[in-house]
Amino acid sequence: MQTKCPISTALSKDGGFRMIFLNSTAAVEELRSIHKLSRTMTAALGRSATACAIMGKMLKEEGGSVTLRIDGGGPAGKIVCVADSGGNVRACCDNPSVELPANALGKLDVGGAVGKEGSVYVVKDLGFGEPYVGFCKLVSGEIAEDITEYFTVSEQTPTVCSLGVRVGQDGEVRGAGGFILQLMPGANDFITPIIQANIDDMPSLSQLIADGKDADDIFKYVYGEVEYSVLERAEIEYKCSCSKEKYAKALLSLGSQELKEMRDDGAPAEIVCQFCNKKYIFSTQELDGLYNQALEKAKRLNAEENADEE
Repeated sequence: MQTKCPISTALSKDGGFRMIFLNSTAAVEELRSIHKLSRTMTAALGRSATACAIMGKMLKEEGGSVTLRIDGGGPAGKIVCVADSGGNVRACCDNPSVELPANALGKLDVGGAVGKEGSVYVVKDLGFGEPYVGFCKLVSGEIAEDITEYFTVSEQTPTVCSLGVRVGQDGEVRGAGGFILQLMPGANDFITPIIQANIDDMPSLSQLIADGKDADDIFKYVYGEVEYSVLERAEIEYKCSCSKEKYAKALLSLGSQELKEMRDDGAPAEIVCQFCNKKYIFSTQELDGLYNQALEKAKRLNAEENADEE
């Protein structure tokens, strides 16, 4: 399935307001299809994946990645999303089939599914040194408010996050997307209330996307009379980085004893990727080979330790 999604960045003329908008409809529909999500969880995981993709695109270092983990104590369980520096994203959750009645506003009860007795965790791995880890307490479990709180509290960056997923009665995604708007150093204090008022007056973001509005339309809604320029137009997609080689390394890290037990069971080992549901089968011969590698590695480490002691 084609999951290419347009993502665009715009900057106000004075350089004080940067906004990244993503139409994630195709990626969220792919996400729904892979995980067989309920309508409520399509909205919950779709919003989270959209935010994570934008946060990935915000990374300055190529090859970096951002992991967004939300654990609110609700029936959805943990939500985990990972995006690379290009914005390509993958996501999963503990309980994809959770469905709840509509909330008091008649909308999908994302906050009820996620819960709000927990935290948002963000891990940024820039490819060198220790990863940056930030977190904040959940505000509502509705995701957008929680992402806004994270940037304000953990990164001390005034931010507005808007996310939306419109799901049809048949479960299919009609429109999904979001934007993150941040105040840059030196932002004009007189412009801030103007942009905030524009955002407050906007129609539903998911409805705008479902109606075919594109990045330029959304930028005009947000910036209004404030002059801006589009800095970049690109595409992201739902993209998993799993491979048999990576899972072989993971098995090898279990150590020789556990690999021996797996081999001695006399049956192939099956591993299913939590992000894309792809299955990887390791035959008994492959398990035997990994076991022998683990033995050799253990012998080599022991020899090195003995040499150091001498």
